Amino acid sequence: MTFKLDEFLPYRLSVAAAQISRRFASIYAAEAGLTIPEWRVLAHLAQSAEVSVRDIQARVNLDKSMVSRAATQLEEEGYVSKSGHGTDRRLIVLQLTPKGIALMQRLAPLAEQFQQQILTELGPDAEALARALDRLAQKNA
Repeated sequence: MTFKLDEFLPYRLSVAAAQISRRFASIYAAEAGLTIPEWRVLAHLAQSAEVSVRDIQARVNLDKSMVSRAATQLEEEGYVSKSGHGTDRRLIVLQLTPKGIALMQRLAPLAEQFQQQILTELGPDAEALARALDRLAQKNA
């Protein structure tokens, strides 16, 4: 058998993504005590006004229970508020509170700095990688 896991692109992408995610997680965990699911929920809400748990789940690549637990923790800490959906009673809608907005304003520059660091590490390959990732994402959408 000639299959080599270390040369299998899906595996390599997964490992690289997990490593980068952990690197960034150490930054926002130190700054705000957030977990990866909590960061993903906050970051998504910062881009949207009100979003259902189901919509967040689809966007942040986490299962519903992880998103729900993160949302509950964020609500307990005062970063997120929950309400019912206007037309679908099964959905819970989340939005950032003023405290959550302030937290994201503090964390956004750290995210931008981290991204710049990754782009610097990639050097001239950064643009080609971004285009390739866009193609993969569009094909799988």
